[in-house]
Amino acid sequence: MKKFITVIMILVMVFSMAACGGGETGSGQKAACVLGVGGLGDQGYNDLIYAGMERAKDELGIDFDYAEPKQVTDFEQIMRDLSDSGEYMVIVCVGFDQMDALTKVSADYPEQNYAFIDGYIEADNIVNYTCREQEGSFLVGALAALMKQDAATYGVEANKNIGFVGAMENDTILRFAAGYDAGAKYITPDMNVDIQYVAGDNPFGDTNTAKEIATNQFKKGSDIVYHAAGGSGLGVFTAAKESNFVAIGCNSNQNVIDPDHIVASMLKRVDTAAFEIVKAASEGTLQLGEEVVLGLEQGGIGYTLENSNIKVSEEIVNKLADLEQKIIKGEIEVPVNFN
Repeated sequence: MKKFITVIMILVMVFSMAACGGGETGSGQKAACVLGVGGLGDQGYNDLIYAGMERAKDELGIDFDYAEPKQVTDFEQIMRDLSDSGEYMVIVCVGFDQMDALTKVSADYPEQNYAFIDGYIEADNIVNYTCREQEGSFLVGALAALMKQDAATYGVEANKNIGFVGAMENDTILRFAAGYDAGAKYITPDMNVDIQYVAGDNPFGDTNTAKEIATNQFKKGSDIVYHAAGGSGLGVFTAAKESNFVAIGCNSNQNVIDPDHIVASMLKRVDTAAFEIVKAASEGTLQLGEEVVLGLEQGGIGYTLENSNIKVSEEIVNKLADLEQKIIKGEIEVPVNFN
């Protein structure tokens, strides 16, 4: 049986639901994951984590429970409840906003193994998976600038304006923004990159605000807009469809959501990370106390044009491949912020 964990008021309620195919899996081992606020259905980050856990179940026979917190304040209690059970070989926690809760909980449960995706906590019972989002963002920023240089082919304005919509201004989202900005300006040094954030109480699930921001950016001349806003990014896609501009997706291949308006997606393969964590835990090879880096070189970051109806020229594709190699070789150092 698989448990779906949610939070109502201050209580953590656990409901059992049948796993795919019914019954327990064969290994007898079990993992858990605490998803980010916004939960499943974001067609991005959370869905990727879940897909990685599902893959581990399908391929390795390792069942899992998962939690969909409604707000940041839910994280700590959910982690404690999972840790109290003592039934999980690893608890996977995701996102920078889980750092404070995991720091506290992991110290209180030194015998419990944890994995932290998208952050770093120095502890002997945590393996950290950190991502170089700036590298993939650099490539899609370069793509946007190259499309602008051939504006007529791609149906965009022949100006030097592009947009970025982030969930909130913090170290993680800044890596996306800074990389995008650097990539665009590597191609067109005087490119104007309009960077704005959803912010508020629900930065990863506020599609209305994201749509409003992207629409206003378009009205000001930015007709290629990249988002790094989780579920809020769906609002950017709605704006792109309604106002007929080009969008760039994030984390998973979001081109399929609207192939006529989404030209590319920056890939952040946290699904692979989740799978590898469960696999390592089952084999007793978790790199506890260490940091595993996911970037272009490791295949943990990338971009895709697949499933988009906006066909990018071979010349641009080759240019992006060249830039990718320069980043991998250290010839281009992509900034992580604007300092």
